[in-house]
Amino acid sequence: MLGGGPARGRGRMAPAGSAGMLGGGPAGGRGRMALAAALAAVLALSAAVLGAVAASPVRADVVRDREAWVLNMLHVPQAWAVSQGRGVIVAVIDSGVNPDVSDLTGSVITGPDYTGVGTPPSNPGWGQHGTWMASLIAGHGHGGGGDGIIGMAPQSRVLSIRVITDRADPGYQRYMRQPQTRIQHELADAIRYAVAHGAGVISMSLGYSLQSRSVRSALQDAFNHNVVVVASSGNSGGTMAARGQGGHSGQAPYSFPADYLGVLGVGAVNSADQPAGFSSDNLSVQVAAPGVDVPAQGRDGQYWLVSGTSPACALTAGVAALIRSAYPRLSQALVREAITATAQHRPPGGYDDRVGFGTVDAAAALAAARRLSEVRPAASSGVSGAAFFGGGPAAVPAPPVTPRGPGRLVVLAVLAVCSLVVTLAAAARLLSGRRRLSSQR
Repeated sequence: MLGGGPARGRGRMAPAGSAGMLGGGPAGGRGRMALAAALAAVLALSAAVLGAVAASPVRADVVRDREAWVLNMLHVPQAWAVSQGRGVIVAVIDSGVNPDVSDLTGSVITGPDYTGVGTPPSNPGWGQHGTWMASLIAGHGHGGGGDGIIGMAPQSRVLSIRVITDRADPGYQRYMRQPQTRIQHELADAIRYAVAHGAGVISMSLGYSLQSRSVRSALQDAFNHNVVVVASSGNSGGTMAARGQGGHSGQAPYSFPADYLGVLGVGAVNSADQPAGFSSDNLSVQVAAPGVDVPAQGRDGQYWLVSGTSPACALTAGVAALIRSAYPRLSQALVREAITATAQHRPPGGYDDRVGFGTVDAAAALAAARRLSEVRPAASSGVSGAAFFGGGPAAVPAPPVTPRGPGRLVVLAVLAVCSLVVTLAAAARLLSGRRRLSSQR
């Protein structure tokens, strides 16, 4: 399923001139409300559905204004002074990405389609959700860059790998009838493909209710190759399981791959930096990012307001790409540490299961990554000795036993010889005394 479970949202921003257009339509720019099956793609392993999206027409030239709160909340403009993601490939494992939309032109590498349903990319039901997510990561705008969606890492590139279908996809029903084991193997193959084709970050705005050995093995391959993996923690915060029985507080079901060890799980907050009601509350949540009415470009080239932990995941993956670009030798574990350790607006006690350690701060994460890179961590292991001793190698205490040089060895040899002589002399005197005692008898 997309985003890990039920979601609600605001849908398409229609072209200029549509009813309800911002600046010229009804107050609030809300337009008509309708269910958008485009965002829903419930997978066979999931018990929940990705929910409704409502239409909300907006002129293209006001999209950047609508996006400003997202960029400002994450302190992205300050981060761009350090990095814009150049040289980094972000694998978007999703429903496919249309490489021809205005804000992604030249930034998309098209990978394989593992769904097995045969829907061509030219079909209007193909790649709706995936294109939204890609625009939030690598969108570079158009018209000189000032119009349209600007992603978190506008100079990065997206590797599109298709593993799920949108509900509007003509192959959706066929996809839904596939065996669960096949779906998980497809995801594992997608992860391995991303690793083999140079991805520095993997973004998965999807979720499954069950674990898989094949996926866990593929993730380990990603970690071994120093790839940062980000996933949405799910949209089940408003379910009965999350609310608990008798009105008492419960916990949302876990969503995989967000809950696999080593994956950075992301929850959603609104424009007031409050947890979104649909965002899953469980211990897979490590950080949060905007996930309510987030502007994105769709596969049709039009603009949408999307909600869910899906956009929150994509935004966080974009921040990881900024770090990977600026500090390519930093281990994937320390990239995650830079993001989680600098999260802003930390909850009481430092952590809770709605927002994790807090909301992502791109500028602070880059600053932390710079400090971590100065201790020269080992990229292969993900953890260095310097990470445990805050001052780097100089802070590591000396061994308790002083190394022995040649001079010490000579002294010890002389002492050993002297000890041997004394021992032999004592033994000789003992034997001589025994002989005298025997002769006297």
